[in-house]
Amino acid sequence: MGEIDPDTLLPSERMREQAVAGDVTQIHRGQQYADVGDTFTVGETTFEIVEVTDRTLGDMTDADARAEGARDLAHYKEILEHAHDNFEWDDESEIVCHRFEPQ
Repeated sequence: MGEIDPDTLLPSERMREQAVAGDVTQIHRGQQYADVGDTFTVGETTFEIVEVTDRTLGDMTDADARAEGARDLAHYKEILEHAHDNFEWDDESEIVCHRFEPQ
């Protein structure tokens, strides 16, 4: 267990603010950036990583998208397309879900 930089897990200020507000409770990334028990702090709020799960893009649901601050899965896909050049959604692409909770 260790302290990680919140910018590593939550790459935008908007996402960090949404985490503090309780609107973002997980993030999927292309690789594992934290282990269960690791913590990170945004402002005055410290979060603990409570689950790290290997998944694929095809496993994602509307609920997953909402937990990342999107309206639904279609909106989540749009966000990814705008954030990453040449991004193409592939249901088989491997991703890692990092779920966190405030301490």
